[in-house]
Order: sequence, then structure tokens, then C-alpha cells
Amino acid sequence: MKKILPGTSESLVRRAALLRLTTRALAENMLNGGFRSLYRGQGIEFNGVREYIPGDDIRAIDWNVTARMDRPFVKMFEEERELSVFLVVDCSFSMNSGSSGRSRLETAFETGALITVAAEQNASPVGVVFFDGSIGFSCAPKRGLPHAMLLLAHFDQFPGTASPGSALEEALNGAGKLLHRRSLVFVISDFRVAGWEIPFARLAEKHDVIAVCISDVQDESLPEAGSIPFTDSESGASVVLPTSSGRFRTAWREDGRRRMEKWKTACSAHSGFPLVLSTSDDPALVLTRFFSHREHLQ
Repeated sequence: MKKILPGTSESLVRRAALLRLTTRALAENMLNGGFRSLYRGQGIEFNGVREYIPGDDIRAIDWNVTARMDRPFVKMFEEERELSVFLVVDCSFSMNSGSSGRSRLETAFETGALITVAAEQNASPVGVVFFDGSIGFSCAPKRGLPHAMLLLAHFDQFPGTASPGSALEEALNGAGKLLHRRSLVFVISDFRVAGWEIPFARLAEKHDVIAVCISDVQDESLPEAGSIPFTDSESGASVVLPTSSGRFRTAWREDGRRRMEKWKTACSAHSGFPLVLSTSDDPALVLTRFFSHREHLQ
């Protein structure tokens, strides 16, 4: 497994610092990306004073400043806000595929690391569950740099898949049990498994769920390279495909497009927000654009 950022001589702290630079725009757009219903007031914080305007509540007058300035001033307060973030990360065998010099799993890990650092920059609690054929590491959302560094260490050093199959259904159900208040949930997967829609819909009833489908160019386009053996990463079954056939490549492309449109429709129908992220994409750029677009829709 490659590191989320290259370079064996760099410490995790150094890589985290580089990620913080990358996620500045993402962190800001996450806060303004149309999910304000998720904010929970944690109290009232003093935010300065301004001159009294007729109609202001006289109980807000700051008498010390008023006496000092010889004209009335009122106190301003700002509600403290907190956006809880949770990541459901697919580590199944099928995520090891990819044709752009980076696998789906590496793309998913980089995406998860970026979201983690962006959440930490916003002082947001962040939690995660990793799964392959079974549930791996999981933790409820917590805030703070030490906790963010713990999650980055898991993204950076996760040993890879060990159990065949996909426990996406169990991971979604588990996320619902870990989250005790409305949160922003990212489900990062290739979604190449059945049975995820009902728990996804149940999770989206109580939370805002962004479904991040990690795709690859070969999902819709195959190179013309003769007869090539393809192996199913989960079952081990192998088949030779005639990539030199124009009819076959067209059928492959149309099937890939239909599957993606069906997935998008299912996500939207179950109150989720579909986002496609290719192994050839820059995850930070795609995420920032996604949240920026949602902000403009408000």
C-alpha cells in the first residue's frame, strides 16, 4: 500500500502539514456547502461590540463601553457551531483495481485523509469505519488534532484487504449506531456489491450522506489490446475478453454508463448525494468543487 503522500523520509506530521495546505479551500467549502442544518449550537460566544441601533434589545447594551465612549454600544454574540463528520471507507478486494497509476483504494484513502484534515481545521468531530469482507477499525466522531493524527495513521498505514467480500451493508448499519446526532457522512466505495440501498436509505433519513463512488477510466473504456484475461478480485474467476472487437468495447462502454446512471439514481432516490471520483482525478479539487456547487445552489 502506498502512502497517502509519497516519500518514505517524511514523517506523518510532515504529511499532515502538507494536507492542511491542500485542504484550506475544502475546509471552508465544507462549512458553506449547503449542510447548515447539521450545525449544532454549542453555546453563545462573545463576538465584540457595535454602536446601538434603535430597536436593539436594551439588555444587550454594554454599559462599560457605553460609559467609556459616551454613546450606547451593544454586545454582539455568535452561536458556536459544530459539524460532525463520519467516513465509511471501503477496503475490499475490488478497490485494489485501477488503471491510472493509482488504485481505487489509494484514491479512497487520499480522499478520506483530505476530509479528515478539513474536518480538523474546522474543529469538527470526525469518525471512521474501515471495512472489507468484515468490519475493521472504527471509532465514533471526536475532535482535536491528536484524534485526526490517529485517523491519518490508519489511512497511511492500513495493511490492505484481508477478508474477501464486502461488508458495506454492515458498515452503514454500524455507522447509524455510532452516530447519536445528525452528521455529514461520506461513504467512499466502488459500490460493487448488492444490498447497500436499504441501510443507505435508513442512514440518509437521519444524516446527510454523500456517496463517493471511486471509478476508473476502464469502467467505461477499454484499450484495443486483443484478447485479455480479466480476473474477478473477489471470486478469483477469470475470463478472456475480446478488447479488439469494436462491438464488445461499445457494449462495455454502454453497460458502464448504465450502471453509473443506475447508481446515481438510486443514491438520489434514497436522499443521498452522489459524487463520482475517478482514480485519475485530484480528490481535493473534486471535493472542493462539489461543496462550492452546493453552496451556489442555496
